[in-house]
Amino acid sequence: MNANVGGIDKILRIVAGLVLIALAIMGIGAPWTWIGVVPLATGLMGWCPAYSIFGLNTCPMKKA
Repeated sequence: MNANVGGIDKILRIVAGLVLIALAIMGIGAPWTWIGVVPLATGLMGWCPAYSIFGLNTCPMKKA
């Protein structure tokens, strides 16, 4: 698992995940808002399986 989520993408995933989970806890829009666990987890791990499938990468490459 190489990192394929970086920078702003990672921050947006974490924020969106936290907002959706907060809405679920408050009972607004539940139960679908529990899907916020997915962007939160991918943002924290820095790896997204969908990005791997489609060959996307927002993580900056290190130059040797």
